[in-house]
Amino acid sequence: MLDRWTTGKGTLVIIGGHEDKEGERAILKAIAQHVNGRRLVVATLASHEPEGYFQSYQHAFGELGVTDTVELYVEDRAEAHDPDKLSAFDGAGAVFFTGGDQLRIASQIGETPIEHRVREIYEGGGVIAGTSAGASAMSETMLVRGSNSESFRIGALQMAPGLGLIRNVVIDQHFAERGRIGRLIGAVAQNPRMLGIGIDEDTAIIVENEKFEVLGSGAVYLLDGTQVTHSNIAEGDSDKALSIFDLALHVLGSGDTFDFGSRSPTCK
Repeated sequence: MLDRWTTGKGTLVIIGGHEDKEGERAILKAIAQHVNGRRLVVATLASHEPEGYFQSYQHAFGELGVTDTVELYVEDRAEAHDPDKLSAFDGAGAVFFTGGDQLRIASQIGETPIEHRVREIYEGGGVIAGTSAGASAMSETMLVRGSNSESFRIGALQMAPGLGLIRNVVIDQHFAERGRIGRLIGAVAQNPRMLGIGIDEDTAIIVENEKFEVLGSGAVYLLDGTQVTHSNIAEGDSDKALSIFDLALHVLGSGDTFDFGSRSPTCK
């Protein structure tokens, strides 16, 4: 196992989607506090039709005191090398990836100057946040597609490389709302070294110093496959239901914490 789970000195805010933008806005408020007067880049890369995304976040963050916000969007991968696009990062201390399709994020900016600037901000102590697709893209290996049915079918999963800001985890979002427990179990069964993290809507994990704290109105589900004694993931045909024994499950609420090094939760 790698010594470090995270790849930078900053903060990751990983959100399950549909975070509150009009009420208490606890999650956005936490991001605003980490921005600390610097520029916030709102990356709408995951959407094929980004109109309106930036404006809604610009308004929500503006009411929380974040006044320097800029949008980053690229139509295709070639634009990720455009100096005008890179200028969005001038003076930035935070990047927020909005929702859509996580494969679009990784395929458009992976190993480009834009991704390098994101890493520079994180490695320099800044904050990288992502909601929905933006959350899934944080990990080295991301869930792209899979059935939401509770009984997972062995062939019903597609995974792809992500941005790799956090290692040894696979992240799923809109978790309880869309019944995604089965597909996250399937992802962990494929690679029990990875910790499965399922995050409900209006819920986030705030990752700092190899630990995270839960914030928001829902729950976070952790699937740990290190003690699994049996699964049929490599034996059954693609339409067969997955079986897996001795898979550990933790469910954390707001204020609860988790230590990646020891793989152990702590209640608030």
